[in-house]
Amino acid sequence: MADIPVISSHVLHGMPAFIRREMGEKALLQANRAVGLDLELIEGENCFIPHAALTGFVEATARAAGEANFGVLIAPMMNVANYGSYGRYVFGADTLGQAIERAISGLCFHSTDDRMSIAFVGDEVQYSYVFALAGRSGWGNTACAAAGVLLSLFRAYLPPDWRPLRIELDTDRPDPPGLFEDVFQCPVLFNAPAVTIVTERHRLSAAPRRVSLPIVTLEDVARDRRGSAPRGLIDVVVEHIRAQVLTGSVSIDSAAQSIDTSVRTLQRELNRAGTDFRSLASVVRIRRATELLRHTNGSITRVSADLGYSSPANFARAFRKVTGSGPREFRSKK
Repeated sequence: MADIPVISSHVLHGMPAFIRREMGEKALLQANRAVGLDLELIEGENCFIPHAALTGFVEATARAAGEANFGVLIAPMMNVANYGSYGRYVFGADTLGQAIERAISGLCFHSTDDRMSIAFVGDEVQYSYVFALAGRSGWGNTACAAAGVLLSLFRAYLPPDWRPLRIELDTDRPDPPGLFEDVFQCPVLFNAPAVTIVTERHRLSAAPRRVSLPIVTLEDVARDRRGSAPRGLIDVVVEHIRAQVLTGSVSIDSAAQSIDTSVRTLQRELNRAGTDFRSLASVVRIRRATELLRHTNGSITRVSADLGYSSPANFARAFRKVTGSGPREFRSKK
């Protein structure tokens, strides 16, 4: 199985609350089912989700809303500022041009297989984004949301009355297209090579509109992302299990769904790599258990329940098998 592109779960910041408020609990459950996670429970955490799960979440939400152009409607609420250390690093730049350069240089810590670029054509500057799964089913709404993300950089530096010269989308032209121009408040072109924001070149020298944030370096982003976004199958599955552990429920069905494959195929690929889902889940759970035992005062029963074990006794056996000591013994040595 080829590398599985992933993206930070921060891209869906605020979406669960928005869906519950505007469409109800049932719609949120449907959207969470599509991604295989309870996104509300991991919203403040640094997790990565497969690109396929991201587009599935957005499409499930669009269906629940009964709105084919859901992506363009949520574009105004998308904001790089919500993307954790990556967002703080980007918006810590002294000029718009530097913010775009930071977004490009730090992208490897935010997602895999996506591409960003900046190009100059005469007096125009073109800031572009290519999604790893662009063109596949479900991309249309996600593309519009991505345009909103790119726009958030410009709006953090340019006057409130600024408008792009145009926006280009790598999606089919809708019929009618008027909604897109109404929302983005500029001409919108379709069937383009990438999602692109176009404005005047001189805009790149603009300073931020708000007081500078605390200094965040690219090294800070790297540390927060534990090196970079995961790439290979095992790393992606481990990351998904980590996110599941944070919600208290771990299942191979959810992991397989998130990478758009079957349970049987996932099991086969993991076996081929010399491991299995249960072993990976055990390692991730115990790793989390050591963190909770070392840094919190929660009871063993509470830690066991939070990690999804059926009983404290089962948790203790699993913990001893991996670490060589029981949870109480481990905590007494911290």
